[in-house]
Amino acid sequence: MTAIRIVLADDQPLVRSGLRVLINDTPGIEVVGEAGTGAEAVELAASVAPDVVMMDIRMPGMDGIEATRLITAAGATPHVLVLTTFDDDEYVYAALRAGASGFLVKDMALEEIIGAVRVVAAGDALIAPSVTRRLIGEFASRPEPAPPGRELNAITEREREVLALVGRGLSNSEIGDRLHITVATTKSHVARLFTKLDARDRVQLVIIAYETGLAVPPRGGR
Repeated sequence: MTAIRIVLADDQPLVRSGLRVLINDTPGIEVVGEAGTGAEAVELAASVAPDVVMMDIRMPGMDGIEATRLITAAGATPHVLVLTTFDDDEYVYAALRAGASGFLVKDMALEEIIGAVRVVAAGDALIAPSVTRRLIGEFASRPEPAPPGRELNAITEREREVLALVGRGLSNSEIGDRLHITVATTKSHVARLFTKLDARDRVQLVIIAYETGLAVPPRGGR
């Protein structure tokens, strides 16, 4: 089985060193590069072709948000997993809009961080539970038009129903139960949504659902 290749991007050498030791002790995952700035992360992402870039937010020069934007603009991989001490709405929203596939905070347990790496490397998306609710709240206060090419005219009525439920944070099995369809059928609908809406992962589907008004944040704020 091919190991998941990771680039660590953090301006603190001790943080990178600690993560490298912990990650390299985990079977099936290896660190293939380290970056101390956003610009270095972008260069490494292009040169060593990692599966995942574990990205800090605040770094000198180019920050993690801009680096994420440049890395994800290049194609489907690598996926960016934002790992930061700043559990802040503004950073969450900006990181995910820049194309990050996951957002974790550094005080999470190692097992959770490793699990997130595996999820993101597999092409799915993950957001720490502590920030999910506030992320949804951001869509209520930051209405923006849907990006070009992401209009909903091309999707079916059933796909609209699935997208709305994805936007509310439901899993495939929960969506299947709600719509009285199988999990396999739900997965097929989600896969078609990825293609039709040019979305790289489930996080982007959530963003699209809110930006287009198909999903509405709950009343009462956060």
